Amino acid sequence: MTSDVVIVKEGWLHKRGEYIKTWRPRYFLLKSDGTFIGYKERPQDVDQLESPLNNFSVAQCQLMKTERPKPNTFIIRCLQWTTVIERTFHVESPEEREEWTKAIQTVSDSLQKQEEELMDASPDHMDMEMFLTKPRLKVTMHDFEYLKLLGKGTFGKVILVKEKATGKYYAMKILKKEVIVAKDEVAHTLTENRVLQNSKHPFLTALKYSFQTHDRLCFVMEYANGGELFFHLSRDRVFSEDRARFYGAEIVSALDYLHSERNVVYRDLKVRVRADIKNRLHTSQTEITMIYILRFF
Repeated sequence: MTSDVVIVKEGWLHKRGEYIKTWRPRYFLLKSDGTFIGYKERPQDVDQLESPLNNFSVAQCQLMKTERPKPNTFIIRCLQWTTVIERTFHVESPEEREEWTKAIQTVSDSLQKQEEELMDASPDHMDMEMFLTKPRLKVTMHDFEYLKLLGKGTFGKVILVKEKATGKYYAMKILKKEVIVAKDEVAHTLTENRVLQNSKHPFLTALKYSFQTHDRLCFVMEYANGGELFFHLSRDRVFSEDRARFYGAEIVSALDYLHSERNVVYRDLKVRVRADIKNRLHTSQTEITMIYILRFF
């Protein structure tokens, strides 16, 4: 609630530009709701407060300390909706940097705790208990480092992530709940998740985890980084008969597994496929450009 939002810390920081890499002094306010806003001058009235030059959130952020390109630098990496952004700052002393990073981390941790309590106390109208996988430890967005955007579509985006605990790379698909509800895709999404949870085949993209926040659904998938089959076909122009037969056999093997062993009918054969570094094919979703089997009964 707005009335509960307070300023946790404020002061001058040197902020590095995102495009033109120059340093500019900015007066920043860190608020308890995660808002981190910067001004050219220290705001003196309401009008100035409502016109910040910089405005983003430290919710679910990652903090990194570095001595480059200047001493006492720190970087904030965070997920703004479904886009990974980085902001770079420096201050005059290690003590000042420690104060800022500690305050930012405290706010971020507090917001994470509030979100978990909200999820436990007030299940969303899309009750996703059946959606969640059952890992030994609860998985959240804080368990991953967000690296780059892989693709985007109607329902959300796919981001390359690295699991902090293992160092393994995955593709995280992040879907907007409100869009899924608006487009009447709730049952379809739950079915996709159920099928992926129960499927294990070398030519189907594997689902490692699935979890939710109050406004998003997150699928942590195997990262197949060999590129789309269409890319290889465009580059080579024509596949040899043996190569085409080999790829076709892999696709048929995956479909046969779904049909005969999992009792899943795949009803959209406009299948998009991706290759991994060993050139194995993975059937994947068509609507968001990557990672997923599409359309089940």
